[in-house]
Order: sequence, then structure tokens, then C-alpha cells
Amino acid sequence: MQAFTIHDGIVAPLDRANVDTDAIIPKQFLKSIRRTGFGPHLFDDWRYLDQGGLDTDVASRRENPDFILNREPYRDASILLARENFGCGSSREHAVWALADFGIRCVIAPSFADIFYNNCFKNGVLPIALEQDKIDDLFAAAAESAGLEARVNLFEQRIVVQDGRVFGFDIDGYRRANLLEGLDDIGLTLRHAEEIRAFEAKRKQNKPWVFKDL
Repeated sequence: MQAFTIHDGIVAPLDRANVDTDAIIPKQFLKSIRRTGFGPHLFDDWRYLDQGGLDTDVASRRENPDFILNREPYRDASILLARENFGCGSSREHAVWALADFGIRCVIAPSFADIFYNNCFKNGVLPIALEQDKIDDLFAAAAESAGLEARVNLFEQRIVVQDGRVFGFDIDGYRRANLLEGLDDIGLTLRHAEEIRAFEAKRKQNKPWVFKDL
């Protein structure tokens, strides 16, 4: 998993509340479990004016010119700013895969659905929950400056926007440490690979019948 330490990027203001996972990545794209290839279909129903699927060439589809990620410079945005209850709905991990594959490294909102929030940390995306007044300030800054740039510093737990304003944020220490080191659940387990191998070798010696057919 890609570590998150300090990230500089363009902020895309998605001024919508209750953005659910079906909007983030619609159901017809859930057939794949490869974790990649979902970026072109992020917010598919909002980005395109026609229907599409995994076998549809996105280059042949008509973009919605009013959608934020279809406009310059937001095509290259890597920080997403949204309203409350982001990632609600079903628990599909594909939603975070789509954000990450598009290039989103950080999502900032007043609140998140729990499962989506947890899935972000497992896939190298930093979800930041800020107080409503700070979110309003960030939306105002984004309105004042198209292509607002910001630095998200996980070490110092703060966001610095290009006009100099600073927004601090809180995050669970355990999750912060894992994200800084790029460790998901598998990575954490592999840290104990030697102990696991030693345990299995001892178990095989003490209970060989368990491994008879293996």
C-alpha cells in the first residue's frame, strides 16, 4: 500500500452531501476485483451523459461538462472536498479503489460513513473529518481560487492552503502510524512473517497428522 506522509494537490470541491458508494462507483463495475481500472468510472453517472460498463470505451462516451472533475484544472485533482456523510450506502470497497485509481489521495468532509472511512485507510487514502465551519471556509477558498492547491501534512496533522490558511485535524494514532508507513492489514501481518513461519514449523513437528494431506 502506498504510504501517505505529505501530499500537495489540487482541491476539487464536490458540493454535495450524502454521496453514497453507488454514486462513487455504480453497481455495474463491481464485477472486477482487480483494484485497478476503476478511475475512469469514478462518479460514472455524474461524469458521463450516457450509460457505460466495464466493456465500454470511455473515450467514446459523452462527458457532462458541468461535473467538477470534467473541468480544468480539476481533472488532475488529488484532494476531494465534500459535504457530510460521504461514502454512505453499501460497503463496497470498490468506491475507495475508484477514488485511488483516479488519483485522489485525500478526502475532506464533515463526516464519513464508518465502513467507507475504514476502507480508506486500507487503501492508502486519507479521510479527514473537519468541523463544519472549517469545511465552509475551504469551500469558500475553493470558490475564490479555481484550482485551489493545498498541502496535507499527516505528520503534523494539518492542511495548509495556498493563501496561507491552516486547518488542523485529528486522526486515530494507530491509523495514522499505519498510513505513514504504508501498512494495510496484510502488511501488518507480514511484519510477523518469521514468527508465523516458526509457529507453523513447530506445529508441523508436534502435530504432523494435521498436515498429512497438505
